[in-house]
Amino acid sequence: MHETQQSPLLEVRGLSAWYGGAHILFDLDLTVKRGEVVSLMGRNGAGKSTTFLALMGLLPRKSGTVHFMGTDISNAEPYAIAQRGIGFVPEDRRIFTDLTVMENLNVGRQPARNWPDGTPLPAWTPERLFALFPNLAEMPNRSAARMSGGEQQMLTVARALMGNPYLVLLDEPSEGIAPVIADEMVAMILQLKAQGVSVLLSEQNMHFAERVSDRAYVLEKGHIRFSGSMQALQADATVRATFLGV
Repeated sequence: MHETQQSPLLEVRGLSAWYGGAHILFDLDLTVKRGEVVSLMGRNGAGKSTTFLALMGLLPRKSGTVHFMGTDISNAEPYAIAQRGIGFVPEDRRIFTDLTVMENLNVGRQPARNWPDGTPLPAWTPERLFALFPNLAEMPNRSAARMSGGEQQMLTVARALMGNPYLVLLDEPSEGIAPVIADEMVAMILQLKAQGVSVLLSEQNMHFAERVSDRAYVLEKGHIRFSGSMQALQADATVRATFLGV
């Protein structure tokens, strides 16, 4: 694809991060290109969620550089990063349980966007999201507190898409959800990719990652231990056994 010849959409260099005095991430380098799905893989505690929090400006102490669409966002506030077109789907969902499905979606609404070359980014609407997530279509006026965990996960993703992001950060999208909802998540990721949107997902589930990803990074104790194509990771039994337990 022609996008792979362009500068990376997201370029991270030397990213380190701390929680208090605890050093969690160590000099991470990673890139995501336009229209690419990249998996950040590793066991619990490897540093995947911390990486996402650092990228979104939600950690008070970090070093290194983060460039998004050619702009340095290393020290930008979280709201400014979201406004630039990065959607974040946290592992703990963080939906507004006292709001309805439609009200949650409206909270995430941002204007339509264009790529720098003028090509419009496909705009997300509640109607398009309901077609993608049929379960949500059946409950537009339901309080989010009365939804299952999987339904809340879908709502969190849909709310992020209402911001019409260029890049979506998905933290553990397959964790704790039924297989049928995992299938919907796969379909959603592949649809985003087909539209040229990029996805960086944190995952432990090798099978889920294999279904959607072009490339993978493997984290272990805050260090990148593998970087390569998904096919290369599938073929490397030593890396999978050592750092993923598969």
